[in-house]
Amino acid sequence: MSDARKEKVLLVLARRDHAEAMRVAAGLTIFGHRVALVFMTGPVAETPENAANAELLELTGIEPQTTVEAMADQLPFLDAEGLAHALGAADAVLSI
Repeated sequence: MSDARKEKVLLVLARRDHAEAMRVAAGLTIFGHRVALVFMTGPVAETPENAANAELLELTGIEPQTTVEAMADQLPFLDAEGLAHALGAADAVLSI
């Protein structure tokens, strides 16, 4: 298998628009790459749109993480070192 077809690790940082980041992350899985999602900047709002997008994440096998301490009881928490490791391990990073 050539490098062009090799599985890539894509990291989506949900910074400005959590709902859009969830949609993008779920959509990227159709290319056969591994996709990680990190919620940042604040807790994810409890809205019908976000609930539907959370279901998409479950269907695609994406297990989100967070840098938001207020969400640490719901999702795996990434401290600065963990986030740096995730960024370094990714082939591409999308900030949404």
